[in-house]
Amino acid sequence: MLRPESVREIVPHLRALDADLFVVASYGEILSQQILDVPRTGAFNVHPSLLPLYRGATPLQTQIRDRCTVTGVTIIAMDAGMDSGDVLVREQVPLGARETCGELEARLAELGAQALVKAIHLALRGELKPVAQTALATADEIKATLTRPLRSADLKIDWSRGALEVDALVRSLSPQPGARGEIAGIGAKIIATHPLESSESRPPGTPMRIPHGFAVACGQGAVAIDRIVPANRSAMSGEAFAASLFARS
Repeated sequence: MLRPESVREIVPHLRALDADLFVVASYGEILSQQILDVPRTGAFNVHPSLLPLYRGATPLQTQIRDRCTVTGVTIIAMDAGMDSGDVLVREQVPLGARETCGELEARLAELGAQALVKAIHLALRGELKPVAQTALATADEIKATLTRPLRSADLKIDWSRGALEVDALVRSLSPQPGARGEIAGIGAKIIATHPLESSESRPPGTPMRIPHGFAVACGQGAVAIDRIVPANRSAMSGEAFAASLFARS
């Protein structure tokens, strides 16, 4: 296996393969046209969204955060742009209402492999029908769903948001890197939640007892904390954390 510091270093090795096709998946760099020109049939990319929507580095996380109801995988003929090549195969599936990033990644990886095999078979039979991405969405739609690498600020929970929005953020970052939140002055990584309707009027971020655990008030509703990693402690259930949290009060 080649692990170059620069992709350009392996161009001679790639040419020596005398390959018909390159396949790229889960690779965070844009490949130069020099590399894309090496294989006779070009290069196929497997992308976990319905391109041209959700291009970029974090399509899984962003689709969950945006509470999309459908998702899918797209096989494109790579060009020198970012996820901008012609669409060869696109498979659409529902996005589960409670799905985490880890669960979605595993499911779309399997679907992506199936779609890739389909694209290769079509290529072998000369039956590929490339579709320009500009024919599938407007420039405004593409821009609005463009994704970027996660920053530390993207991990922080804003309890003033609605419960559904907070829960979606937590699921989009689960199991890793995990959403960050502060509860009663304790910093924690929040791994699993579920939204609750709440008629209680409490300031956002306020913890409250619920049967078998605790919840945190949001701008609208509340989220029950199912799994949490308090600072300098091991992962635990929300119920276990609640026992120590409310014992202090």
